[in-house]
Order: sequence, then C-alpha cells, then structure tokens
Amino acid sequence: MNTAAPGRPLAGKKVLITGIANEHSIAYGCALAFRTLGADLAITYLNDKARPHVEPLAQALDAQLLLALDVMNPGALEAVFDQIRSQWGVLHAALHSIAYAPKADLQGRLVDSSAEGFSTAMDVSCHSFIRMAQLSEPLMTEGGTLLTMSFYGAHKVVENYNLMGPVKAALEASVRYLAHELGPKGIRVHAVSPGPIRTRAASGLAEFDRLLDDATSRAPAHMLASIEDVGYASAMLCTDHARLLTGSTFYVDGGYHIMN
Repeated sequence: MNTAAPGRPLAGKKVLITGIANEHSIAYGCALAFRTLGADLAITYLNDKARPHVEPLAQALDAQLLLALDVMNPGALEAVFDQIRSQWGVLHAALHSIAYAPKADLQGRLVDSSAEGFSTAMDVSCHSFIRMAQLSEPLMTEGGTLLTMSFYGAHKVVENYNLMGPVKAALEASVRYLAHELGPKGIRVHAVSPGPIRTRAASGLAEFDRLLDDATSRAPAHMLASIEDVGYASAMLCTDHARLLTGSTFYVDGGYHIMN
C-alpha cells in the first residue's frame, strides 16, 4: 500500500540520477520531477570539468549524494553503488541517461563505423545500463524501477542518427530481457523515448536543427517535449500507480513516433 502524501507519491524513495551535464539535460528534468514528487536523490557528474556545472543543480535539489561517474573508468560505477549502499542501504529507482559515441563514428555512415567506435558506443550507451541493473538488484530489496533513455531512431531510420540507431535498438532489447529477469523481484525496467530535445549530447548529431523542425511539424501535437515533460513521465513510471508496467518503451514526443 502506498502511504506517501498526496502529490508526493515518491516521498522517501531513494533515487539515483545519472547523466546530468547542465540545466538543459534530460536527466536534470528527471531529477526535478523526482524531487518534486518527494524522492531523495543521488546525483552523478562525469568528471572534475563537469562538476561546477552539476554541483549547483544538485545543491538546489537537496541531493543527499553527489558522486563522480565516468562509466568508461573501470570500477567507477561500482564505487557509486558502494556509496549508495553505505549511505542508504536501499535503492528504489535508478535513471540511466548516458550515451556516447566517438564523433567520427557518430557523424559518419554506419557502414564506415570502426569496430572500436561501435564497441565504445555500445559499452557506454547500452552495457553500462546492464551493469547498473546488476548493481541495483541487491539494493532494490523493496522492489524498484530502472529507467534508461532511448530514441525513435532505435526503430526507424532517422537521418544522421547513424551509429546510435543500432546501439539504442540493443538498449531497448536489453530493457525487455532485464524486465523478464528482474520482474520476479519486483523490479520494473523501462526505456523512455523522448522526441528530439536540444541538449549538449544532441548537438553532436549532424543537422540536428532540421530534425527538430521536422519533428515539430510532423508530431500530432505540433510541439516537442521539454525536459520537464520527460521527467514527470519518467517519475510516474516509478510510482506505485505503475507497479504492473514493465519492459516497455514509453514515447514522450507529442506523437511523433506514430507518423511515417
């Protein structure tokens, strides 16, 4: 039974947020929503260069933990979970909003992508979520929710999305298999798929402004989601009201994904 106060259905829940780079990040929109709905937050930043941009945001959100995390560094993800275990001893939700591909591979044709670049993109953007799930499992003793960020290009060809298309497709497939494996423990797993949003990560895509204009004109709502829209949709999936939802990709894109 959910005993949280009305309007704060995540009161007291412990939530890990990864992937905030600045105030325009989708992960920041999610952190805002989770905190507004009552959750206690652990927030990560990429490195010392990123910390000055993330720390003020974490402080404004009263984050209980602010931790360095570069998933390309061996042991970094484990260190984050060690701190969560020490501070909280339990975890109720974790948001994976991490993606990366080397610029040459991202902006070139998929057929020309290097093995090293493809491997790096898959490790950072997909396998790190699987590793996060493995580390979350023993802490989600009360059940929980794992979320990752995807994109429409996982299902349909999106011009200039290139290498990230098959990587995100693998991520969404991983969501389904993780939901199957972790479901008996009360752990739900979802991908959230926003439409195009102007973030620092998106700026690496060639001709991104054209993609924004196309999505806006073609979406039935004729508008794109904000980071706050994505945040509240994500937070909803972590409430008890969504306890029987798992293994799905949820689109927060004004209906863009239904158009040909």
